[in-house]
Amino acid sequence: MNNSNNIEKRLKRHVLGKTRSFFISTLPGIEQLCFAELSRLGVPLTEAGISNGGIAFNGRVHDCYLANLKLRTANRILMRLATFTASNFRQLEKKLSDFPWELYLHRDAPCELNVTSRHSRLIHTDAIAQRFKKSLENRLKPAAIAAETNHNPPVRISQQIFVRAENDLFTVSIDSTGELLHKRGLKIQGGRAPVRETIAAAILCLAGYQPGELLIDPMCGSGTFSLEAAMITNHIPAGWYREFAFMDWPVFKPSRWKHIRREAEKTIMPISEPVIFASDINPENTRNLKQVVFENHLSDTINVVSSDFFDLQPQNIEGMGKQQGLIVLNPPYGRRLGSKDSSENMFDQIGKKLKKDFTGWKVALLVPDKRLLKKIPFKIATHDFFHGGLKITLVTGRIR
Repeated sequence: MNNSNNIEKRLKRHVLGKTRSFFISTLPGIEQLCFAELSRLGVPLTEAGISNGGIAFNGRVHDCYLANLKLRTANRILMRLATFTASNFRQLEKKLSDFPWELYLHRDAPCELNVTSRHSRLIHTDAIAQRFKKSLENRLKPAAIAAETNHNPPVRISQQIFVRAENDLFTVSIDSTGELLHKRGLKIQGGRAPVRETIAAAILCLAGYQPGELLIDPMCGSGTFSLEAAMITNHIPAGWYREFAFMDWPVFKPSRWKHIRREAEKTIMPISEPVIFASDINPENTRNLKQVVFENHLSDTINVVSSDFFDLQPQNIEGMGKQQGLIVLNPPYGRRLGSKDSSENMFDQIGKKLKKDFTGWKVALLVPDKRLLKKIPFKIATHDFFHGGLKITLVTGRIR
């Protein structure tokens, strides 16, 4: 009992009661969008900084909970545990000899080490990992031995420790997220070339999508754009349907987490009629998407049909009327499409179709090759992304 009380006091003093340093990892190119999201959460940003691939900020542990729940364009969120210098293994072992792992990990938590080294005298990542594993075992094993009488141990969430050595400076972090944040928990299956939900959220933002706005997703595939837009329209937090690694930290307070979710739930506003229209030429895609929409109670928001984009007339879509909104397209490309001539022909047809039937609409169009931009017959803005290892260009604008 005394040991338990002692741990609680240390957790309050060293983890809960302190401002901590966090790092939000994002895809390159969308850091500013993520920073804007973070600023809207009410997290203090006086010492926040944007770098290539992420955002550093200071806050309390519950700010980390909130960021995981609500950020749509983040990949993962790390909590910094320590920074120190070590230029040889003796120094590293000394730094780790009394590191308080028990404040961040349960004794029986599965743990994975991710080690990188750059411009440091300690360059052997396996040898660095061995020192960290020994430190973890030495610190947590006594607690495990003392608790061997527990015959019904809880199922633990796997934890990841990130160790980065650069110019002999070590930065040690713990992942608060678990599975990357693009895993919304809505769907299991992906299409043949799925856009990650984090990219979809960024694309919708750059295209000027607003909650409740009409959206047509006529090459929907697995439905990423439609599902993301539905969550935005219903004000459902990005992480509403999933769990996070921080939920199995020793410092985790379920009561605080429940309070954060209750406050977020107050903003959820289901709508009564569909404003998102998803279609695909592949009936299997639309069949799977309909199931996901039904299971997640989004049928009032998304209408799913099987249709070829080139046969689609917006005025003929039930409930559409003469209103205009955003059309978002992720056409087949690369191996899915075939030759260069096929790609050029496809985008030539897309441009003509948009110009003919969607004049006045906003557009978000993914283009795999900038040479295809000449096929677009209206004024556009461009944004570059990496998707599936390929550099692609997002085209946005209003069709005139």
